[in-house]
Amino acid sequence: METLDRDGLDQLFAALRRRGFELVGPTVRDGAIVYDGIESTADLPVGLTDEQDGGSYRLAPREDEALFGYAVGPHSWKRYLHPPELTLWRARRGAEGEIEISEEPPEAPAYAFVGVRSCELRAIEIQDRVLAEGECPDPLYVARRQDAFILAVNCTVAGGTCFCVSMDAGPRVGEGHDLALTEVIEDGRHRFVCEAGSERGAELLAELPTSAASTADVSAAEAGVERAAASQGRVMETEGIKELLYESLEHPRWDEVSERCLTCGNCTMVCPTCFCTTVEDRSDLEGNEAERWLRWDSCFTLDFSYVVGGSVRHSAQSRYRQWMTHKLADWHDEFGTSGCVGCGRCITWCPVGIDITEETAAIRAADQRGE
Repeated sequence: METLDRDGLDQLFAALRRRGFELVGPTVRDGAIVYDGIESTADLPVGLTDEQDGGSYRLAPREDEALFGYAVGPHSWKRYLHPPELTLWRARRGAEGEIEISEEPPEAPAYAFVGVRSCELRAIEIQDRVLAEGECPDPLYVARRQDAFILAVNCTVAGGTCFCVSMDAGPRVGEGHDLALTEVIEDGRHRFVCEAGSERGAELLAELPTSAASTADVSAAEAGVERAAASQGRVMETEGIKELLYESLEHPRWDEVSERCLTCGNCTMVCPTCFCTTVEDRSDLEGNEAERWLRWDSCFTLDFSYVVGGSVRHSAQSRYRQWMTHKLADWHDEFGTSGCVGCGRCITWCPVGIDITEETAAIRAADQRGE
């Protein structure tokens, strides 16, 4: 293991730019930590943390100059790998009435993702299974994903809605990264313990002004990750959860949660693994131009399950049940994994604070009572 100081981290960013990567990382905008283009460590949320609970998100100052001293914000990396909106093709009527169709080439910038957390790395792995490794891979996703450089960060801070430990998705990053950092601020020193996760990560690290990590550095990094694991705000019992939900399709708890659910779709928009899309056609008023767009959709909308005769899931109860059962049960059958990574975004960004861990616990408790 090696260590870098903040100047060294800026040199790492510069080295990535020299290799042609477009840096995307955490920055502050509109009162939240979001993902956007960055140039240097000055663009990161320096000295800020986030306070999260059901339906509640606030930024707060820290007592130090930590760059990654927060949990996660409303954005996930699918915003760049599986964008919210894409033009598939455009058609134009020519002067002689001929139709000209131009397919939009997939824009595939070489991204370097800075600050990828363990739960997010797991979410990318899950979307890879769905969108890149199936029988019909999405070429637009593959084009963005294949060369992305992953600069991961081990969590040393847990959010009030985090439960990645329950989902075996953190807080230590697993496989799939190029470099992993653990931020350590102790004894007046600010450094980053670095581990290479790929050959190109090791090659990049060799160019930087690193020093060998001391035993104290490694111990401090390990202690930070352990603190994050022990201080998570939520817990979900996952043993037998697939069978539990399959057997609880008529449970009265679905009616109770539907009385609060606004079917706004916030949970699916902020979820790092939800991947549903719809196709939308647009035309100008004169009928000379037309476009076909691909955009995110949500199982909480009426149109999502619309077939001849109406929507299959017309009630809030059926739509919430569909989302949670698919996320925690059907995904195991379809993709061999849970669709939840325990990031807690769906809890934080639900306007009424519906809590997926609370709902599963209530169903399990009723099942154990034989209700």
